[in-house]
Amino acid sequence: MEITFRLNGDLVTVRDTPTRTLLDYLRENRGLTGTKEGCNEGDCGACTVMVEDESGKKPLNACILFLPQLHGKSVTTVEGLSKGDTLHPVQSAMIEEHGSQCGFCTPGIVMSLATAHARGETDHEDILAGNLCRCTGYAPILRAAKKAEAAPIPEELEHIPFPAPAIVERPESSDELAGLYALRPDATLIAGATDVGLWVTKQMRDLDEVIFLNGVEDLKGITETEEAFEIGAMTPIADLIALFKPHCASLSEMYRRFASTQVRAAATLGGNIANGSPIGDSPPPLIAAGASLTLRKGEDHRTIALEDFFIAYGKQDRGTSEFVERITVPKSGLKDLKVYKLSKRFDQDISAVCGAFNITVTDGKIAAARIAFGGMAGTPARAKEVEAALIGQPWTMDTIEAALPAFATAYTPMSDMRASAAYRLTSAQNMLKRYFAESQGLTTSVLSVTETAKEGA
Repeated sequence: MEITFRLNGDLVTVRDTPTRTLLDYLRENRGLTGTKEGCNEGDCGACTVMVEDESGKKPLNACILFLPQLHGKSVTTVEGLSKGDTLHPVQSAMIEEHGSQCGFCTPGIVMSLATAHARGETDHEDILAGNLCRCTGYAPILRAAKKAEAAPIPEELEHIPFPAPAIVERPESSDELAGLYALRPDATLIAGATDVGLWVTKQMRDLDEVIFLNGVEDLKGITETEEAFEIGAMTPIADLIALFKPHCASLSEMYRRFASTQVRAAATLGGNIANGSPIGDSPPPLIAAGASLTLRKGEDHRTIALEDFFIAYGKQDRGTSEFVERITVPKSGLKDLKVYKLSKRFDQDISAVCGAFNITVTDGKIAAARIAFGGMAGTPARAKEVEAALIGQPWTMDTIEAALPAFATAYTPMSDMRASAAYRLTSAQNMLKRYFAESQGLTTSVLSVTETAKEGA
């Protein structure tokens, strides 16, 4: 496979195996060793680089970024930030504020901050959630980030020209994808590679046939109708934060806590759903909202309820050569929706339990309820027994307490490294109590209490 992209301003053409990572290429082929290998699974941020395409600049993890995903794009590494003896404002600020200690994580931190600087973003704690500083030098790093805010963007980084695309075998439309997938039904579909990348870097798997989806433009983007949002399967998770914020702040905040800035820029909604993980964060709230899934095989399309897509652990309702095309989220399902993500770390962590509640109360009684969880079973699933215990009952704490035992009927959670079965069950019950408390106007979030205190001060 031959691909063309810009690397630190220079045009490069590469012929290599489809699953060669950018990190390995930079270090082994180009001698650009500023980009570090840390966790090699997209968690620590030591390998962060700046990637630009038509949608703008993004910080991405080079360790789980395959070379074909860069076709027609521009890549900047830490070596490409400075111009001669003139450092990037972030680099200068890191020196002046003593932001580098052992130095191993520093290049990735600098690239995250430089990308944010180019995008005009200043929420530095969120920006750096995907960058681990092993020396815990976050205070001077944050001071450096603040110091560099007002500095102008270096002219050479304002816009990096894209290369003229070379010929490469990859689909550029859903029609081409459908035809190619029909010919190669055993191929692995690769979107953001935030999951598949680990098959290569951690499990050392050889992927015989792969189809890269990053060129399929008509699977990207969001269409808003009067009744719903139609979200293309290749839409990045990062785009969902702003989409849902005016309609469901709780769902928007869940997506802000989804992994890290680097992962949100690469991961797609379709990929998060299609891999069928029982702890994927997207399915529970979207199931509770009544979302549907459109799948395509050849010229045939079919639409199913999202909750019906998950059959059993590792098994989804997706036939040979069939792929996820779009996700439809009804606006009416967002009005009363709340989603709660419970994890050991607040940012950049996998959920132990993710619960979503969509309860409609009319004249003091529960008229409808859709409740879904991730982390409680082998698939994301609704708590139908809990819903049945609530519907028709008065919206009171007595009703909530009476419904709690139904959780043990709805789910049989497992114990693992993230949480015990008992902890998961109790947490799910407490989330229902939290939903009720918030419906009564009570503040239940520690972060909300902190922010309120700051405003009062």
